[in-house]
Amino acid sequence: MYKTTVKIDGMMCGHCEAHVNDAIRAAFDVSKVNSSHKAGETVIVAEEALAEDAVRAALKDTGYTILGIESVPYEKKGLFGGFGGGGAR
Repeated sequence: MYKTTVKIDGMMCGHCEAHVNDAIRAAFDVSKVNSSHKAGETVIVAEEALAEDAVRAALKDTGYTILGIESVPYEKKGLFGGFGGGGAR
């Protein structure tokens, strides 16, 4: 799995976030997409890495400015993922 973070300028409200989320869902098969106008970013989790030019094309008609795109491998962390394997002592 991969996490793609898209820095976006111009989102002002929840409707803007939904507009971007819908555009991403329409263009890609994603596990998760979450936009934040306050953070100015959209985080996408998908099985495959998303090509930067494809992400830009998907968001081109939304009217927002793409400032940057970064994809990194993503490993889902469970509820107890950060506690290590130590047992009772």
